[in-house]
Amino acid sequence: MPPPAVGLPDELRRRLGVPDAVMIGLGSMIGAGIFASLAPAARAAGSGLLLGLALAAVVAYCNATSSARLAALYPASGGTYVHGRERLGAFWGYLAGWAFVVGKTASCAAMALTVGTYVWPGQAHAVAVAAVVALTAVNYAGVQKSVLLTRVIVAVVLAVLAAVVVASLTSGGVDEARLEIGADATAGGVLQAAGLLFFAFAGYARIATLGEEVRDPARTIPRAIPVALGITLVVYALVAVSVLLVLGPGGLASAGAPLTDAARAADAGWLVPVVRVGAAVAALGSLIALILGVSRTTLAMARDHHLPHPLAAVHPRFQVPHRAEL
Repeated sequence: MPPPAVGLPDELRRRLGVPDAVMIGLGSMIGAGIFASLAPAARAAGSGLLLGLALAAVVAYCNATSSARLAALYPASGGTYVHGRERLGAFWGYLAGWAFVVGKTASCAAMALTVGTYVWPGQAHAVAVAAVVALTAVNYAGVQKSVLLTRVIVAVVLAVLAAVVVASLTSGGVDEARLEIGADATAGGVLQAAGLLFFAFAGYARIATLGEEVRDPARTIPRAIPVALGITLVVYALVAVSVLLVLGPGGLASAGAPLTDAARAADAGWLVPVVRVGAAVAALGSLIALILGVSRTTLAMARDHHLPHPLAAVHPRFQVPHRAEL
């Protein structure tokens, strides 16, 4: 395969294929949300939790296909900012860009603190800062380094989730009746659960934000986004079903840490520290994708002088927006 063509000095290089883009999406979606969102969703929907998950998946699919088509049509860094600018006008793009940068910067802080809380609760802030610095350094070295690290993170998280699912399904505490939908499942509760679970799927947009670094974007992005979303849905469904089978809707709703509680209920206490490690690693996966998204949107806005123009600089060797990264 010939090496990718080098673009103009202020353009990013198209390095990512379908597997790379899928991995970025998985790293964004199979993050800390699966470890934390099931309990509040169960409190809202009760035995209708799986209905909420299905509804969230339908909404996410509609949103994802729209994002994929827009990213294929406008394959440039910036995602939401570029799409708003091109389809609705400069003002709406400006608002979308600032909303993304501010909102995702806050999300970066939340994910970094999540890592710190799991790794070293007594020094959560110090660990959070160290995590941001370390992942920024990885991103600075090139998007392919970020993809490689994301592959490792996704593999670890999937292995942890698979262990929880297998331990739950093979335990003596499984009761199929716990999957039945009862009178506690209301339409409002299911909608609320769907809203909570939808945000766990929202990472597919990170693929669109990296549109300028994807090879053959008209083909790659529309393939990568649905594949990443489909894999995530299967993983979430398996985890939700297995946890419900051992805890039931009530036990899940009252769980402080649903996956560790499920491991204990399945007489697999050895999994508890493993799940905690998995949650910390999953938060790292979300964090690295968030940093990628914020830096690329900052790059796009700087190009249009909505942010200081020097932030639009692209590193001549690593082909990343190095000033936007920092």
